[in-house]
Amino acid sequence: FKENRKDDIWLVDFYAPWCGHCKKLEPVWNEVGIEIKNMGSPVKVGKMDATSFSSIASEFGVRGYPTIKLLKGDLAYNYRGPRTKDDIIEFANRVAGPLIRPLPSQQMFEHVRKRHRVLFVYVGGESPLKEKYIEVASELIVYTYFFSASEDVLPEYVTLPELPAVVVFKDGTYFVYDEYEDGDLSSWINRERFQGYLNVDGFTLYELGDTGKLVAIAVIDDKNSSVEHTRLKSIIQEVARDYRDHFHRDFQFGHMDGNDYINSLLMDDLTVPTIVVLNTSNQQYFLPDRHIENTEDMVQFINNILDGTAEAQGGDGLLQRIKRIIYDAKSTVASVFKSSPLLGCFLFGLPLGVISIMCYGICTADTDGGVDEREAAKKESSDRELTDEGSEEEQEEEKNGKYTELSDGEVKQKDIMEKKKD
Repeated sequence: FKENRKDDIWLVDFYAPWCGHCKKLEPVWNEVGIEIKNMGSPVKVGKMDATSFSSIASEFGVRGYPTIKLLKGDLAYNYRGPRTKDDIIEFANRVAGPLIRPLPSQQMFEHVRKRHRVLFVYVGGESPLKEKYIEVASELIVYTYFFSASEDVLPEYVTLPELPAVVVFKDGTYFVYDEYEDGDLSSWINRERFQGYLNVDGFTLYELGDTGKLVAIAVIDDKNSSVEHTRLKSIIQEVARDYRDHFHRDFQFGHMDGNDYINSLLMDDLTVPTIVVLNTSNQQYFLPDRHIENTEDMVQFINNILDGTAEAQGGDGLLQRIKRIIYDAKSTVASVFKSSPLLGCFLFGLPLGVISIMCYGICTADTDGGVDEREAAKKESSDRELTDEGSEEEQEEEKNGKYTELSDGEVKQKDIMEKKKD
């Protein structure tokens, strides 16, 4: 494979036999292989045990499992989207095809525009801008399609200030790249590759982190058709549409179904429905300090964030990292007990029981030893007192003996004095 892989285009799943996510992907991967083969695609589908062939996995920069890569010549493209059959096949067809796809007619342009929600088109002949466009396409082809066309292929309502130009078609309209206002072409395409308003999920939020934008989300329940849920969603949509010129460089708008993912991200329980603004680059977030009643309130909230008057919460500081570790640990324990109470009791109860027994044994041993030592010390002290001073009877006899000796001396001295008198 290593020697001959450049002869073909390969879509490879690098997996580990023990990886649960890899096992979950396996049936999907088999369907991908069958469908790509039936389509007559030039892409060959395979999978490799990265633990058995670690040198090849390291060569392609595999750091986690599963890792999906499309290998095309000297290039290796990472797949970072949802692990579904349709998304993986769409990725393979996009990356395996031409880097820049030509649009020769208006009919072809209309056909392509109906198929793609976001469409980048280079208009004009050879130029430094085209060279830059090709360079950016080789980097970002993993995310979106790139096309080229002449000016007469575009719809009549499209007006270009000058040629050559790069145009993005999305949200029912179009926007022209301006080097002076929009900066680097790569950064502009990376920002504009999303629609103005999105249904945000975990994968989308992860990709939005590359754009450098703040993400304003209405957290709602899609199954709940109450006025409040619908109203907040409509407010975000209106701001995304009517205030694009003001906010599109700094903000991405959308809604998210349910608060489970947001709760895990913010380490807090958000009430649904609500609005939250996320800074995916540093894990900060902003919550409105008052109820959002209308579009004007939302615009004011966004302006407060931009001018720094809105209070940022969260972040990636040391305290927040410690809090994240504790929260993740609690979430893991809770998820284990929720999915399988018996397994949770075994995994956490058995070690705790063993540790408790060990602690009890150590504490009991120390207590008994202490009692024995105190008794031994007391006995030794008592023996020493008896040895040094004798018993009470011996002390009394000794006292009486001394008294007797003193009395006899006095008697003798009296006899001597009487003899001297005589």
